[in-house]
Amino acid sequence: MYPIDFFHRAARMYPQRTALIGGGQALSYAELAARVNAAACALQQLDATPGSRVGICAGNTVEHIVALLAVLAAGKVWVPLNWRNPAAELNRIIAFTDPSIVLAEPAHLGTLDLAGVKAVLALGQGGESGEVGECGDIYSTLDVAAAAHTGQQPRPHGRSRDEAQAIKFTGGSTGVPKGVMQPYRAWVTTLVNQIHAFGFDADDRYLISAPVTHGTSTYLLPILAQGGCHVLPGSNKPAELLRSFREDGITTTFMPPTLLYMLVAEAHGERLQLPRLKHLIYGGAPMPPEKIRVVRDCFGPVLETTYGQTEAPQVVSVMRADDFADEANWRSVGRQGLLTDMAIMSPEGALLPTGEAGEIVVRGDLIMNGYWKAPDKTAETIIDGWLHTGDRGYVDERGYLFLKDRLREVVITGGFNVYPIDVESVLDQHPAVHESAVFGIEDDKWGEAVQAAVQLKPGAQVSAQEIIAFAKEHLGSVKTPKAVHFYADLPRSVAGKVHKVTLKADITRLVRQASQERVA
Repeated sequence: MYPIDFFHRAARMYPQRTALIGGGQALSYAELAARVNAAACALQQLDATPGSRVGICAGNTVEHIVALLAVLAAGKVWVPLNWRNPAAELNRIIAFTDPSIVLAEPAHLGTLDLAGVKAVLALGQGGESGEVGECGDIYSTLDVAAAAHTGQQPRPHGRSRDEAQAIKFTGGSTGVPKGVMQPYRAWVTTLVNQIHAFGFDADDRYLISAPVTHGTSTYLLPILAQGGCHVLPGSNKPAELLRSFREDGITTTFMPPTLLYMLVAEAHGERLQLPRLKHLIYGGAPMPPEKIRVVRDCFGPVLETTYGQTEAPQVVSVMRADDFADEANWRSVGRQGLLTDMAIMSPEGALLPTGEAGEIVVRGDLIMNGYWKAPDKTAETIIDGWLHTGDRGYVDERGYLFLKDRLREVVITGGFNVYPIDVESVLDQHPAVHESAVFGIEDDKWGEAVQAAVQLKPGAQVSAQEIIAFAKEHLGSVKTPKAVHFYADLPRSVAGKVHKVTLKADITRLVRQASQERVA
């Protein structure tokens, strides 16, 4: 089966059940399937080539979800374009993946370089008519294009389970994006792992709070496969999310810890009465035990988490609500998923026994095909069939995985991956900067906060605020350092490389000292 087949089967079994609520609409499975199929036919008419790429740039909307499911049904490759990223980054991804079709909300169309794209369609209202595609047809929106195919079914595409379903970007180096090719088999494995881990059923109502372009996408099909319902809130403001929890019968959601902390603050730490809530799943960043206690006190014994990567999407491991009942497990990320083959490996490539720490490695149907147009990076990451996660940990005698640290330089802030070299390559372009070093330090709100240490050129003067503004213009808010620290000379190793361990320890000490002084 292809991933989309799970939705099609549910639509046949539960045609009158509500599949999607949002934007003043409540779509049944039959209605959603009809819209998805018509849109898929439109995409196939615009580009008949199986496996061609389609970029989608939109917020969390009904139109976005219809478009994504249509891409899957058409046998094309989804390229998510996170609208929160700066235009320069989005345009690098578009140029790098060369999509034949781009679907975007009107607000974002003007910021994207779409000159080389064969067909461009607006999502939602407000698109302007324009020529799209060699067929000469003129469309304003995906809905208009799909209207010509009402009642039709997309053609079978015949692609293999090892071919890419999506190319999702985790970051890169020196401005070059790194696209993870997720095959059909990985999506199906993720879907089965999710259903087995959480026991989703037809009574589930999933609150879409985190971006569809990220972790939320892994929950769309598992819920739909079981006949459940997705709910799009009116906004992502904490008050609106809490209202939806209370009034929309929400049973399940996934969000980064930062958003959970905001909800707890909105509830003023009081115990919420949410009798239907079963799965409050967090991911993308660790949650310290003291925060786990606060969230459980507020929401009840429903907290759960998963561990995975874009290269091996959920679930590598899962901590269910009953696992959290034992506080000894709070520093764990749970036990491996049903269809996950995970091990701990030494630097020499030997598999390690229970209790010994090493690199977490994964193999099997869950893992990516590789990195788009980067065979060298793929060969560094997948060795003898094992995906090297770059994370270090150990498995105890009960099978629980504990993370120790990361071998690769990546900062997980607010559930998003930030690669220091991406930030450094921008900071180093500032005319006053001689060299920069970027890393993450523990942060109560973000999990980790991006921090930068900077050595200026001789005689140069610039404020931290000016450097932050420069970075934000080029990188967007997520990757921009929360603080910039100036050094006359950056500490270096004997080999002359900047010694980030020293910097991180030094700045962590300064941040803690400043926090203590504010409290005093």
